[in-house]
Amino acid sequence: MWSELRLTSTPQLSISISPHLTALAWVADALAGRRRGLPEGWRAALAGHVGAAGHRAARPLAAPDSSVAPDCLVPHAPVGADVSVHDQVGALHDLPPDRLIADLEQAFGQGPVPAHWRSAAERPAAWLHGYADALTEVWEVGEPLWRRARVLLDREVMRVGTAVVRGGPELLLGALSDRIVHTGRALRVATPEPAGYDLGDRPIVLVPMLAGKDAVIMGPDHREAAWIAYPVPGARTLWSGPAAPAYDELSALMGPVRADLLGAIGRPKTMSMLAADMKIAPSSITYHCDRLRAARLITRERRGREVWIARTERAEELLELFRR
Repeated sequence: MWSELRLTSTPQLSISISPHLTALAWVADALAGRRRGLPEGWRAALAGHVGAAGHRAARPLAAPDSSVAPDCLVPHAPVGADVSVHDQVGALHDLPPDRLIADLEQAFGQGPVPAHWRSAAERPAAWLHGYADALTEVWEVGEPLWRRARVLLDREVMRVGTAVVRGGPELLLGALSDRIVHTGRALRVATPEPAGYDLGDRPIVLVPMLAGKDAVIMGPDHREAAWIAYPVPGARTLWSGPAAPAYDELSALMGPVRADLLGAIGRPKTMSMLAADMKIAPSSITYHCDRLRAARLITRERRGREVWIARTERAEELLELFRR
């Protein structure tokens, strides 16, 4: 089946590098089971890193005959500016539960929500936080791969820019994905159920993703612009890398405990969270964090009674070096 984005004229194009849509594509493929070409090794690595709350929140995305979802699945649309995963997760945590209920009513009408979204409607706060956890946790595994995709993303920015300058958007739109067809009067996107949208004079924002070859996410009804997320060309060249960082050489350099500790701080965590995650006494965590801080690999910030630990840019560069 097809959804149509009907065109009245040649649309104005722009591009957004917004990695949260890549994270959403990973959640849908690896956690929800909506398979769109993600390699099995990466699917397993992503799914294995996500906790129970994230897996539960992903389930509504797996309905085989539906691709309709509430707008708050993407609280910051990639219109007007790039959107980071951090900003997206922050917005989800700040979103009032009533907003999810309202978005479900807008998506599915005033009657009972579909069965696959019922658990979210019954516990909206739990779903929002679980979904934020799913995005965060898949990103902890996949962010290094996203960094390695920088060359591909820069090349895509140039490709879109060239099409805009030279007046060839129709050819570009028809080559985004095998699931997208440009008919001249409409963009047709393969979806589980048919729908139609009038573009009017709104522009189209293209969002390249590092995702499986059949992954397409569309936001057709944003008031300022429609957006389409699609696999960045050449993504298959990156999937052959390791699905998780290899720290053997890093362990030899700084010791296995500190290497594992540095790898565990994919997002800021408290000292108590690190102690629980790594099953190490708090006094030992403090000792090793002191050494990592002296090496300028972590920062420590006191917030109330808790001390939060985060990796520095120097640490990110070091980890990237040992992933190669």
